[in-house]
Amino acid sequence: MSLLASTLWLLFFFSSSVVHSGAQGSSRGSLGDGICATSVVVHGYKCQELQVTTADGYILSVQRIPEGRSGNGNNNKKQPVIIQHGLLVDGMTWLLNGPEQNLPLILADNGFDVWISNTRGTRFSRRHVSLDPSTPAYWNWSWDELGSYDVPAVVEYVSNHTGQKIHYIGHSQGTLIALTSFSEGKWVNKLKSAALLSPVAYLSHMTTELLNVADRLFLDQLIKTLGIAEFSTRGIPFQSFLNQLCAQPGVDCSDLFTAITGNNCCLNSSAVSVFLKNEPQSTSTKNLIHFAQIVRSGVVAKFNYGIRDQNIRIYGKASPPIYNLSNIPHDLPLFLSYGGRDALSDVVDVQTLLDSLKFHDVDKLSVQFIKDYAHVDFIMGVNAKDIVYNAVISFFNRFN
Repeated sequence: MSLLASTLWLLFFFSSSVVHSGAQGSSRGSLGDGICATSVVVHGYKCQELQVTTADGYILSVQRIPEGRSGNGNNNKKQPVIIQHGLLVDGMTWLLNGPEQNLPLILADNGFDVWISNTRGTRFSRRHVSLDPSTPAYWNWSWDELGSYDVPAVVEYVSNHTGQKIHYIGHSQGTLIALTSFSEGKWVNKLKSAALLSPVAYLSHMTTELLNVADRLFLDQLIKTLGIAEFSTRGIPFQSFLNQLCAQPGVDCSDLFTAITGNNCCLNSSAVSVFLKNEPQSTSTKNLIHFAQIVRSGVVAKFNYGIRDQNIRIYGKASPPIYNLSNIPHDLPLFLSYGGRDALSDVVDVQTLLDSLKFHDVDKLSVQFIKDYAHVDFIMGVNAKDIVYNAVISFFNRFN
């Protein structure tokens, strides 16, 4: 079952539920109405809008929440935490619930120096030193580059500005880019620990028939054939795709949100409404194809160009290198939390990931299973503070 398929369904849902106007990066992309102004400062917290340039020229938006609402202490002595969102969303997603329920502000109130990262292509990270997002060259990347350029640039920036090692929190795609980078020893020496929520690595057991149908139709190859570099609801006739897929036997389109992410137990309806108004964000077609490759190959590997000579030119071999997740340093403190109802980070696939970590130092690996949680509960669940976030903070405090 393909994460690409789930991606398509998410975009179908949003395109049929929300009316968009204009291009991303225009009225919705100015720093004046950015994440700090709309979702942090309004609650009485300090927040800084920052920009970080990657080694390959992408200019990323980063928000820093240096202290809690009460202004608790000296920033220089606070422990920095980087929070990395998943696929098709941006840093705003962490902040849709109120201050007592969303992760960044909870961390700030608990004495952490919080940095929210936004990957390339999302609404506030659509700039480049030379490329324009209206050109295919801007979108020539997949999650490989997110792990090789985006997160390392943010980690380096935070490390240089705080002089401290960093805690990392990722959700969904934010866990994949961390795991694959860790397996190659990248930016591990800058970290104190990592918390991975709804961890995504192996993707062969995603559930629901509608995702299965979308995967069987090989829609990623269709989009590639059409020459579409930016995957956005604004550029593709999603309603016609939706009608075609909903007509397939066994597909129930009556509740797409649940069908895509699983039966989330604990969402606030008003937060979901705000979520649907703000998302999805663009990604590259190449990124979606890369996810589909994981599903169809059964392994986590670098992007396969499908042409032997091109793979040899880039990798020095005919097939792309495989990420060996068992190479993740065994002494890197890891916290993993996954749910029993998650349609994207399926329990079977998470168990395969955990098998890759079977030689990890016992005192450095903490695994939490939440029977009733699905994919979105980890970032928007009204009880996530009590069930997940407090556990993450306790884990971090063990290594401060």
